Amino acid sequence: MASRNPRARGAAKAGPRPEGQVRRSQVLTTFGPGSLVDFPKHAAIMGGLESWGDPDKEGFQQVFEERLEAVLRAREQNPSLRLFTPPSSPDDPRERARGIAAFEFPEWFVEQPTDARVGEGGFRSRRLLHRRALPSTTHESVVPIRFVRACPNGHISDIDWRGFVHAGAACSQQLFLDERGTSGDLADILVRCTCRMSRSLVDATQKGDQSPLGQCWGEMPWLGGTVPREGEAPACVDEQGKARRNKLLVRAATNAYFPQNVSAISIPAEAGKQALREAVERAWADLESAEGFDDVARELKKAKYKGLSDRFSAADLWAEVQRKKSGVTDKRPGIKAAELETFLATPESAGEDTPETEDFFANALALDSSRTGPMQRISRVVLVHRLREVVVQLGFTRFEAPARDTDYELSLGVRTAPLAREVTWLPAIENRGEGIFLALDPAAVAKWRDRHKVRDREKQLVAGFEAWKKRRLATKARFPGVTYVMLHSLSHLLLTAVSLECGYAASSIRERVYLDGDRCGILLFTGTPDAEGTLGGLVQVGKKLGHHLDAALELGRLCSNDPVCAQHHPDHAHEERFLHGAACHGCLLGSEPSCEWSNELLDRALVVDTVEDSGAAFFAES
Repeated sequence: MASRNPRARGAAKAGPRPEGQVRRSQVLTTFGPGSLVDFPKHAAIMGGLESWGDPDKEGFQQVFEERLEAVLRAREQNPSLRLFTPPSSPDDPRERARGIAAFEFPEWFVEQPTDARVGEGGFRSRRLLHRRALPSTTHESVVPIRFVRACPNGHISDIDWRGFVHAGAACSQQLFLDERGTSGDLADILVRCTCRMSRSLVDATQKGDQSPLGQCWGEMPWLGGTVPREGEAPACVDEQGKARRNKLLVRAATNAYFPQNVSAISIPAEAGKQALREAVERAWADLESAEGFDDVARELKKAKYKGLSDRFSAADLWAEVQRKKSGVTDKRPGIKAAELETFLATPESAGEDTPETEDFFANALALDSSRTGPMQRISRVVLVHRLREVVVQLGFTRFEAPARDTDYELSLGVRTAPLAREVTWLPAIENRGEGIFLALDPAAVAKWRDRHKVRDREKQLVAGFEAWKKRRLATKARFPGVTYVMLHSLSHLLLTAVSLECGYAASSIRERVYLDGDRCGILLFTGTPDAEGTLGGLVQVGKKLGHHLDAALELGRLCSNDPVCAQHHPDHAHEERFLHGAACHGCLLGSEPSCEWSNELLDRALVVDTVEDSGAAFFAES
């Protein structure tokens, strides 16, 4: 997929030369609309969906996942919303390059002189220049400045450097960036004007009403067009209606861009229904206006639908059109709820193991009725030989990741920024891989949750959650329950233990936690959009799950940071680890791409007995 970089904001010239290429999957994780990237000679912000072109005219590949589409259409209040993969570059280099436009950002540069200029106090001094002030020819190179300003609503813009140095006063003299030392610490950086005014960059870190970076006016340069000036657009406000102030943001920092993604695992539809549904979806532009069987039959006579008429009868197609018009989708509620029911109902085989049906194939493992130890609390193991995951990007945030509970996004004092001015479609990718699902015994879960020690531990976790809500202004957040925290912690322990033998790195394995009352389970899976088939390592893990479960529980009993880790209190105000019980980088925290909750809501004391011995362990030693 090519990325092109119009120098000026607005429409790109026909046939721009691509600046570089990225993988399609990277668009949804790293280089999506609004992300900040560095090109060989300048920096840019990736353009919104309008700059990608028309999906129908450009020939984007459509992605089908009915359950996920139904949820997203309701969320966006757009019944015709569709999913497409990011555009791909044509093989013929003579064709106009397709891809994502990248608008130049920031527009302030720092010169890179060939000779070192050291002034008073040992400062290295470099000129600070706006794009419009750059000479057309120069022997000195420049680099984009690494500091910009942004707000928690995702808006971003260049810092008003003149206003910052002069506290709002007007001055047109030359600006300099003075740096001391090699650490790059903000305390060692001064912004100086030849009028003798200067200011430390540390001042830009002041928060709230004290921020000298000014009020946010809702700038969204990734959507192209002219950036609104102060007073030309409504002020940006928070959830309480208070005007937002800009915050300092380092372009290359990890908190500059957090994609908000949602995903679904494709599950078997009724026999023969999935192909019919996809066929109707592809022909929906013509079939949507059909009012009866005769209209469908007439459409099937068109040459472009010859393959469709050979595979399906007009009666079947009309029935599917009626179902689609009625808005009726899978009767199983919720994305995860439907997946959980599928795994819990999986017989010795689910799906058809043929080259034509690659979306889902799994079989339940027969468990020994005389099993002992921790495996007594496992009620079901499903080996998922093949699965298909559809991942969709909804938006993005800055400063804070879009944390969520098991099904719903939480308010964190940050707001999801849009991918387009008007969202008519969303970018999506398909991952294909394998996995292993295990379910806990519902009776054991119910008995464990009713224990007095477990209720006491839950009160501690809730106290930390409430402290986190207050600190993050997350007024709409709700605690997902002690059972979810236990499942999530068990998932992390098992993922670490499994990665040591299955052939996949821990960062390549992801989790999906399911909870519906006392029915609960964990799916550990891996997948890639670039290859069909996987190593088979996770399926082999399921065949000797008892061994890996024992290893996981052993890992959780003692942490290298004990007793400090085990004795941590979630509501401890100074540590500010409000969503952690007995959890740290020495035991439970892992690769964030693997975790569905950004390494939060973890407590190994709910899984195994620790040195603190809270008495709340689900797998307590007898």
